[in-house]
Amino acid sequence: MPAGFKHAPFGDLAALEHMISAGTCAILCEPLQGEGGVRPLSPEYLRGIRQLCDRHGLFLIFDEVQTGIGHTGTLFAHQQLGVEPDIMTLAKALGGGLPIGAMLAREHIAAAFTPGTHASTFGGNPVVCAAAGAVLDIILADGFLASVRRKGEYFQAGLQKLAARFPAEIATARGMALLLGLVFTEKGAMKGGEVVAKMMERGFLINFTANIALRFVPPLIVSEEEIDLLLAALGDVLAEVFS
Repeated sequence: MPAGFKHAPFGDLAALEHMISAGTCAILCEPLQGEGGVRPLSPEYLRGIRQLCDRHGLFLIFDEVQTGIGHTGTLFAHQQLGVEPDIMTLAKALGGGLPIGAMLAREHIAAAFTPGTHASTFGGNPVVCAAAGAVLDIILADGFLASVRRKGEYFQAGLQKLAARFPAEIATARGMALLLGLVFTEKGAMKGGEVVAKMMERGFLINFTANIALRFVPPLIVSEEEIDLLLAALGDVLAEVFS
């Protein structure tokens, strides 16, 4: 792992401030943790981080590789949370399937970068940049993100119904729009890997993150009919493994 990082306990603003030293330059976080179990950071906590950065002269960096480019129902997740970063990282969804990575920064920060100070294997070739432009044209078209939010509400409601069917094994559904998690209890978590394997046998690719939550990140063009197919299959699989 890259050196120079200290990991703070989740959601504990006082502990985070205690970790700040003269050698601290920035605070980096995901507005909604993906691999961490589809855990959203509350707007209050994010505002607290912003205030810490302003008070101590630090940069606030948001990792929006998973949350960005529409999956949370807005172009970037932080647009719903009332907190703006100084630096933001993007990748994956930006290229619509082609490999690309990007870093966005406020103008006075970006000015510190000159040719040669930063490089990226997939950073700027013309083909993927053209693809990224096309992706943004589609996602920013009238009504597209509204449809993502609508389908996300539909999907999350279906997941909550599954949670209600298996209260001993499933705690809740959480997430934003089409970046969702089905959070297991300690009892249910023992079966997480088995659920993933059985869903793959049925043609559905999901994963089990942080040993706590099934994660669902469908394409933004997923239909309600396709969501229904997944929910039906997942209901059958859960009934089988939890029986």
